[in-house]
Amino acid sequence: MELTATKVQVLFVVLALGGLVATVWLWPRLSGPSWRSIAARVGVLVADQTLLLLAVAVVINAYFGFFGSWGDLLGTNAAGAPPITAGTAGMAGTAAGGAGLVRMLGSRPVEVTKPKAGVPAGRLEQVTITGARTGLSSPAYVYLPPQYFDKKYAGRRFPVILGLTGYPGDAENLVTRLDLPTLTATSILAHEIGPTVLVLMRPTVAPPRDTECVDVPGGPQVETYFTSDVPHAMAAAFRVGTEAANWGILGGSTGGYCALKLTMRHPEAFSAAVSLSGYFHALMDMTTGDLFGGNRRLQDENDLMWRLANLPAPPVSVLVTSSRQGESNYQATEQFLAAVKPPMRASSLILPSGGHNFATWNRELPQALPWLAQQLHAPAQPPSPPASAQGPGRLAREAPLHPARRPHPGHHAPTHKVAKKKKKKK
Repeated sequence: MELTATKVQVLFVVLALGGLVATVWLWPRLSGPSWRSIAARVGVLVADQTLLLLAVAVVINAYFGFFGSWGDLLGTNAAGAPPITAGTAGMAGTAAGGAGLVRMLGSRPVEVTKPKAGVPAGRLEQVTITGARTGLSSPAYVYLPPQYFDKKYAGRRFPVILGLTGYPGDAENLVTRLDLPTLTATSILAHEIGPTVLVLMRPTVAPPRDTECVDVPGGPQVETYFTSDVPHAMAAAFRVGTEAANWGILGGSTGGYCALKLTMRHPEAFSAAVSLSGYFHALMDMTTGDLFGGNRRLQDENDLMWRLANLPAPPVSVLVTSSRQGESNYQATEQFLAAVKPPMRASSLILPSGGHNFATWNRELPQALPWLAQQLHAPAQPPSPPASAQGPGRLAREAPLHPARRPHPGHHAPTHKVAKKKKKKK
C-alpha cells in the first residue's frame, strides 16, 4: 500500500491506540522495584510514544503530501515507472514517438458543478513523462479540455499551462487540494478562458533531493527536463503548441520559484508565469546538497534578483502573489516587483493576510489561473474551412475574469477586493 493510502493511515492510528490499551492492561504486571520491571515500563512508554508519533506523521504527510510513496521517503524510487503505454481514447491525437515518452497510468472524466452540472468538462490523464535528453522520469496529470475531443476542433492544437507543487510535494495535490482541473474546466465552460491543457507535476523529479529546478553539475538536469523534455514529450503525445507563446507555468512555494526562474531563464520555452508564495533565489540546505558545484556564476544566474540587476530583462509576463501579514516573502516580493524593467512585465496579487498554505492559494487561483491563461496565444492552426475563415486567433479571451480588477503590468491588484475571493518546503 502507498504511504498516503487511507488504509495505511488507519493502520498506524490503530497501532497507536492499541499500544495505549496494551499499556493500561500490562502496567499492573510491570509494577515492582526490580530493574527488569523498571526497564519494561520504560520500554512500554517509549513504544507508545513512537507509535503515536508515527501515526501523527503518517496522517500529516498524507494531508500535506510531503512524500507520495515509500520510495519517495526512502529515496529508492526507480528512474522510470511505467505500466501501460498511452493509446486510449483519452490520448486521441497521439503523435508518432509520443508513446515512448508519455506512458498512461489511468484516465477519468472531470466533473464540474458550475456553470452547469453534467456538461462534458474534459478528462484527466494520469501519466509518467520521460525526458529524451535527461533520462529523468516523473509522474504527472494531464488535463484535456472538452474541446480536445470535439470534432470541430479535430486537428487543432492547444496552449499549455505547466503546474508545479512545492517541495517535496505530490502532483496529486494539484488535483485534490488545489482542484486545478475543475477550476480550469469551469473557467473554460464559462467562457472566461479558452481551451487550455494542463500538465500537473512536482519539481522533485530526483527524490528525495530538492534540486530547486537546477541543472546540477554532475547531477540531475532538472532545468533541462522542464524546459525541453516535458514540452517535447507533450508535443509528441498530445495536440499542444510548441512555441513559448503557447506555454505558461504556475507553481506554489518551491514551484513558484521554479515557475519564475524557468520563465526568466528560458523565454524560448515559456512566455508567462505565476508564482504563488514563491521565493527569488535557490535555497540551500540539507535537502538540496551542493546545487552549483562551487560555481558562483551559476549560483548568481539562479538568483532572480541578481538577474534583474545584472542581465537584460526577458520579454515575459509574470504574476507574483503574497500577503501583507502571514507570508515571509512579502518584502522580497515588493523588492522583486520594484526591480522588474521592460520588456519584462510583472503583476501582483497581494492579500491583506494569508499563510503559506493551500487555503491561501485557493483564494488566489480564481484570479491567478485566468490571468495566466489570458497571457497565452493559441498555437497556429492548420487551414481548415470554414474555421480558417475566422482565423486562428487567440484561444484565451482578452477579457479578464474581473475586468475592473485585472492587475496591470508592474502594479498591484487591489488587496481589499482580492481578500473576498494561496514551500519553501511543503
